[in-house]
Amino acid sequence: MHPAFSVIVFTVSAGAGYGLMMFLVLAHLSGFAGALDINRILLLGGLALVLITIGLISSTFHLANPKNAWRAFSRFRTSWLSREGVFAVLTYPSILAYLFCVWYHDGALTGLVIATGVAAAVFSLITVFTTGMIYACLKTIRQWNTALTPANYILLGLMLGTLIFTAIQGETVLMGVALGVIGIAALMKAIYFFWIGKPTGPSINTATGFTRGKVRLLDVGHTAGTFLTDEFGYRVQSARLVQLRYLVFLLGFIVPAALLGFILWGQGSVLLAYVAMLVSFSGVVVERWLFFAEARHVVNLYYGMQRT
Repeated sequence: MHPAFSVIVFTVSAGAGYGLMMFLVLAHLSGFAGALDINRILLLGGLALVLITIGLISSTFHLANPKNAWRAFSRFRTSWLSREGVFAVLTYPSILAYLFCVWYHDGALTGLVIATGVAAAVFSLITVFTTGMIYACLKTIRQWNTALTPANYILLGLMLGTLIFTAIQGETVLMGVALGVIGIAALMKAIYFFWIGKPTGPSINTATGFTRGKVRLLDVGHTAGTFLTDEFGYRVQSARLVQLRYLVFLLGFIVPAALLGFILWGQGSVLLAYVAMLVSFSGVVVERWLFFAEARHVVNLYYGMQRT
């Protein structure tokens, strides 16, 4: 699949914003991150809203006709894209209500603060889940049609949100939590890479029904590229894809974990946490580009690919 820059920015930025919101509510309501003052909660909540808004604005650049975007909201019963749009809109008032209640009650954990906080976190989680399901529901793309897809979207968004929270708070207990989240996200990504590497799925033999011999495409019927070849037939050298997988782990997980480890070991200042956050962001951008570039639509069988 052709990796669209606007979709990469959308999924990374909005995912980080929703992840930050989920972690903020969890830390505030549970208290494991220590006492959070009202200004810090409003700062982190506002930052989450900014990241979500940047992502949603970026997503509109991927629409062929943005003025018809409202139509996407009308297919809630059958479309994950529609569900994503609806839940993304519902998340805004829930986050604003939570931040208002925090400000109005001066950060105290009243029933209203807890209720609005839980609503904001749950709507954030559901929105990221629906984003992942937009891809996971496509049976024509084997690399996406798995429960690992929404799981990776949720974990990577939560990881970026945790790193933002950790860098701003600068407390060592949070760095230990961030290391745990990085480890779980890295493990899930490794399972995903292993799973898509299996030589399964339809082939040109199963598509034509000639399963006993080798089927070879002689001609595709046209001499120029089409929308299908440009959008669904995006090809990258296998060696380059492997190199990018190593880069995802290096930037997304290993370097950030090492930097946080240095801080916990007493060998670095809290500034390293900001560096870890930025490096991890760049790693997730590469991961998201790879997510699209490695996807093989079944229509490619028409153009001679043996496996999708």
